[in-house]
Amino acid sequence: MKNSDYNYTGSYKKAIYSGTFDPITIGHLDIIERAIKVFDEVIISVAKSELKKPMFSHDKRVEFVEAATKHLKNVRVVGFDTLLVDLAKDLQINTIIRGLRAVSDFEFELQMGYANSSINHNLETVYLMPTLDHAFVSSTIVREIIRFQGKFEHLVPKEVLKCM
Repeated sequence: MKNSDYNYTGSYKKAIYSGTFDPITIGHLDIIERAIKVFDEVIISVAKSELKKPMFSHDKRVEFVEAATKHLKNVRVVGFDTLLVDLAKDLQINTIIRGLRAVSDFEFELQMGYANSSINHNLETVYLMPTLDHAFVSSTIVREIIRFQGKFEHLVPKEVLKCM
């Protein structure tokens, strides 16, 4: 391929990375740091997700994400309580970032990507993997450890510990 074969417009590329972040983990932060190497701006959207019965309030989860990402340029945090495709449309974003830790994540994420695309055909989903060191970390695991008063400090960004 020649350089002239690429369709690079030089336009500003934004992406959205959504989740409940209950709480945000070092695995999430790993994905965010990878995403800002690819996109000019990454919007972290914290879902209210009352059906999941989160451990932490929506406001607290937004606070956690803001604290964990304050050192990163070109990252913005928003809370939302709509369909992700509607938020993406409102923010004029056509790329969704999703993290994949294992093959078990892939089937669900693939279905969600197809569902989002069926609603908005211009929406693309980009899948990023965390480093191997963070591949086992999930909010579910962190919540269980917290619930049983175990050691979890190494699994969440240090800024989040200050907010807790």
